[in-house]
Amino acid sequence: MKEKTYHFETRAIHDRLKEAAWEGSTLPPIFQSAGHYHESADNLSRTFAGKTEDHIYMRLSNPTNRFLEQKLAGLESGAGAVVSSSGMAAVSNACMTLLRAGDELVASRSLFMSTYLLFTDIFKKYNITARLVDPLNLKEIEAAITDKTRFVYMETITNPGMEVFDISSVSKIAHSHGIPLLVDNTLASPWLCRPIELGADIVVHSTTKYLSGHGGALGGLIVDSGTFDWSTPKFADFGPFVEQKGHLAYLHRMFKEHHINFGTTPAPMHSYLTAIGLTTLGLRMERHMENAITVADFLNNHPRVEWVNFPGFKDHHSYGTANAQFNRQGFGAMLTFGLKDEAACFRLIDRLEMILNIANLGDCKTLIIHPYSSQYVSFPQDLRDKLADPCLLRLSVGVEHPEDICNDLALGLDAI
Repeated sequence: MKEKTYHFETRAIHDRLKEAAWEGSTLPPIFQSAGHYHESADNLSRTFAGKTEDHIYMRLSNPTNRFLEQKLAGLESGAGAVVSSSGMAAVSNACMTLLRAGDELVASRSLFMSTYLLFTDIFKKYNITARLVDPLNLKEIEAAITDKTRFVYMETITNPGMEVFDISSVSKIAHSHGIPLLVDNTLASPWLCRPIELGADIVVHSTTKYLSGHGGALGGLIVDSGTFDWSTPKFADFGPFVEQKGHLAYLHRMFKEHHINFGTTPAPMHSYLTAIGLTTLGLRMERHMENAITVADFLNNHPRVEWVNFPGFKDHHSYGTANAQFNRQGFGAMLTFGLKDEAACFRLIDRLEMILNIANLGDCKTLIIHPYSSQYVSFPQDLRDKLADPCLLRLSVGVEHPEDICNDLALGLDAI
């Protein structure tokens, strides 16, 4: 597009389009080729040396993937991005780029299940310690940082805790200790929140969720703000990468050391499908947010619902932060609610006719899951009881008509 400031919804459709280069196509082609031809041995050599941006092999780069990277970097206000095969591939790569044996990290105690296991279990094998904190307690966050801490990691909206942390304040704490802030922005999407604009240094996503929106493509994303100073003594190990790529040293290191060697490149078809979904992100998020408020109010007023956890309620502990940080646009489209016991949760799920029992979220369809009996079922019992509630249901509110969502929930509640 021409150099002009367009609104987010317009950019989500038109950014990075190159119709002339695509023979008039208004969608990016799917470059389904494992390798790319080079006209000379010298050009292939120069490309391997990083002196050109030509493509070599799909595991390294691909034109369809690159299109999505450039588009999402722009929408997240970043300087560069790399797409990956899944959200957890993005989380793993983003963190491992910074970590060495003996290092520590500070993270929210309320994390997506797989992220929690990565931090508290898998990282232990590499002598890496995760210090888990209350994401809303700034003093606790700062107190957990030691001289071994390499970064702070938070989720914009925690899953399933529904907490919204103060990005600007936490970034200032991290930067005062010379370390970056990493933010998982999956539940908000860049339409609702752009953490880099609030001080975050690295943003990760599961693109499978709101960015795609249709549940038909798997993927992850790492966006680099390009503003963190990697040339400090604390990050002396970044020296060669700073020399090569300057302000994009982090992204370059992540790509060279982890992304291509761990084989986390997404299939071009998934990037293509994500790009298609991305064009309606603004419209979908508006409807998601409107529906979520309606559904939360319905559940909150139903006599068989014990409680509802949704940051859009004025008495919610994160309401003030969310309202300001999200520019009064909404509060996310996920909520949790409680019934009298696990059996009631099962009866509700089994009675639903439209809402789907699926371990995904951010879909255009409304989805429900009972985390205690599914995502956390293999956890040791004491940890399972600590992280999950047998009375809790997680609801990802879709874009159907809100009356239909509420009516289906009413059917389920009648079965209790």
